[in-house]
Amino acid sequence: MIVRVMRVLKERTLTMELKDSLKDLVFSKSELKQNVYQATKDTFELFRKETRELIDLFRERCRVEGRQVAFEFTDRGDFEFEVKFAGDILLFMMHTNVFEFSRDHQVMKTPYVREDPKRSYCGVIHIYNFLADSFIYQRDNDLGYMIGRVFVNNEKHYFIEGKRELGMLYTNFNTSTVTPESVQGIVESAIEYTTNFDLLTPPYDEVKLVSVGEMRSNFDKKSLVTGKRLGFRFQADSE
Repeated sequence: MIVRVMRVLKERTLTMELKDSLKDLVFSKSELKQNVYQATKDTFELFRKETRELIDLFRERCRVEGRQVAFEFTDRGDFEFEVKFAGDILLFMMHTNVFEFSRDHQVMKTPYVREDPKRSYCGVIHIYNFLADSFIYQRDNDLGYMIGRVFVNNEKHYFIEGKRELGMLYTNFNTSTVTPESVQGIVESAIEYTTNFDLLTPPYDEVKLVSVGEMRSNFDKKSLVTGKRLGFRFQADSE
């Protein structure tokens, strides 16, 4: 009985065939996403390399000119690294998944994507800005801001959604390709924006009341939130 069942199952397996449409869909989509992931990972490693070299140049300039400004580069694993300069931190993070844009996104309307819809699949690298003191003093409630996110497709074309220097300079998806020079320019723009993005005092009426519990839990460390635009519309910076 068992032998007969095994023979029937074997004969059924031999007669089964994958539908061409299903096979093509699974293979093509999987290979596309693998290619996008690899292109994004290569780009992220280029960001790591160019950022480290730029920070070394700043350090050397500080040494030559006798300036007292600290520049630090810290690796935080395969998908994250940070740079600290003056009172700021820039945190670069690569997402491990692949995304496609919604039908209404501007990218989907470009001739570059309409010519080949596969070009709309992208990996993403996020760039965040935090205050260095937020980490030094473990102020867990402090706010950071995503100042840009870099989208990379399987052809290593990229564009950026972001604030001011980043969002306005790197939007040509069909011609912008990942190179050491382009990555260096993005990092320099991120540093420039961060340096110009000053810490402003929040409106008085928003911070005039402090509870006893907040004071007891440590004024600086726990309860009171600090952020560069606390109480203001951060989006207004692009106007």
